[in-house]
Amino acid sequence: MSRKRKNTEPIRISGLSIIDIAEEGKGVGKADELVVFVDKVVPGDVVDVRVIKKKKNFAEAVIETLHTPSELRQQPFCIHFGTCGGCKWQHMQYSAQLTYKQKSVESALQRLGKIDTTGIEPILGSAQNQYYRNKLEFTFSNKRWLDSLDIADEAEGRQMNALGFHVPGRFDKILAIEHCYLQADPSNQIRLKVRDYALENQFSFYDLRNHEGELRNLIIRTSSTGEIMVGVVFAYAAQEKIDGLMAYLKASFPNITSLQYIVNHKKNDTIFDQEVITYAGRDHIFEEMPLGNGKTVKYKIGIKSFYQTNSEQAYELYRITKEFADLKGDELVYDLYTGAGTIANFVAHSAKQVVGVEYVPSAIEDAKFNSQLNEIENTIFYAGDMKDILTREFIASHGKPDVVITDPPRAGMHPDVVERLLEMEAEKIVYVSCNAATQARDLAMLNEKYEVTRIKPVDMFPHTQHVENVVLLKLK
Repeated sequence: MSRKRKNTEPIRISGLSIIDIAEEGKGVGKADELVVFVDKVVPGDVVDVRVIKKKKNFAEAVIETLHTPSELRQQPFCIHFGTCGGCKWQHMQYSAQLTYKQKSVESALQRLGKIDTTGIEPILGSAQNQYYRNKLEFTFSNKRWLDSLDIADEAEGRQMNALGFHVPGRFDKILAIEHCYLQADPSNQIRLKVRDYALENQFSFYDLRNHEGELRNLIIRTSSTGEIMVGVVFAYAAQEKIDGLMAYLKASFPNITSLQYIVNHKKNDTIFDQEVITYAGRDHIFEEMPLGNGKTVKYKIGIKSFYQTNSEQAYELYRITKEFADLKGDELVYDLYTGAGTIANFVAHSAKQVVGVEYVPSAIEDAKFNSQLNEIENTIFYAGDMKDILTREFIASHGKPDVVITDPPRAGMHPDVVERLLEMEAEKIVYVSCNAATQARDLAMLNEKYEVTRIKPVDMFPHTQHVENVVLLKLK
């Protein structure tokens, strides 16, 4: 292996062996004492790379030549791989993806939490690793991402409108998606029909820099019950054109359960504070999960609702959470960061009472509705900041929990929440996390009174570096 540099030419490293995967999903190699992070490589590859950023002890590089392909490589299945930022690990065999996800969880828990991981259970892979998402959001833009063939074609009148995903690192450039392997039919057909209708009827696609244009976003949600929700987000469109597109969608896809639209004039794409107009059908769809013994739990999903995006694997995640909690029927359970009460309502049949707390008021309304929908009468839900609600007075009023289930966002739990958990001394805590690093940080603080007794990673997002992890803690 050699490192070459000529005058002001870029640094190139030849014969670099990729030996590992970093936490952010890039490949790792070593050139002398320099750690090199490389995108789109697989452990076992031998590559020539060009350095694009260099610090004292590490560098970031891009692959120029693949000399020896790893045995773990596979042919990417999507034509957009390499440009789209969605499924960055398509070129790695799924079994290898699971291996490195489990390794990343172990590394974070050991390094950041000083946790003994010798008893970690095998990661649960996703039965479906294509078409597994129940929600996608696409963006309209008048600045299509141009590949090398597009750039070479300098023909006048080149089509610059696109409906698809943001190109990584370019907020104003949208990759036009022809076929996406993340969401099952009729997702692709709906997107392409909307695109074609918009072009034929001369809709203006949104300008992300100047905040102009008629069409802004397209949201598609599907459920395991076969229901479909479509939401179109407009910006500056006449009502006549809005009605025309919605009528076209209703006629073209009569199986749409919920057809809605939003008019958003803000400079950002968030819709949580926007009015939603139901054009046809219901303002929601239903999701369903098995509980065993022929019973199910149903969830109402609105266009703004949070719900785990991999429905089948969400069931597995909740099943493992419930198994770790090992409820006998007489327990008081606190469900922190309860969202729309998905876990709370899933475990309620096995507990005496479940108290759910969540920051977003609309999510709590969904949680209450879901309890009523399933005739669950032993849940109570509160909206507000966790560290402000979970006070000594709150615990005195509702009772000391036997089990705490916590499923915080990627940032983990606020230190005040961890302190309250240490004070309340529940017999068991089941900690569900989408970020093993912040989970490890919190586990280190909880180590004062708790010991980790079970660890189970769960893959919710095939072909990405993301991984969920469930940990059972018991009072020492």
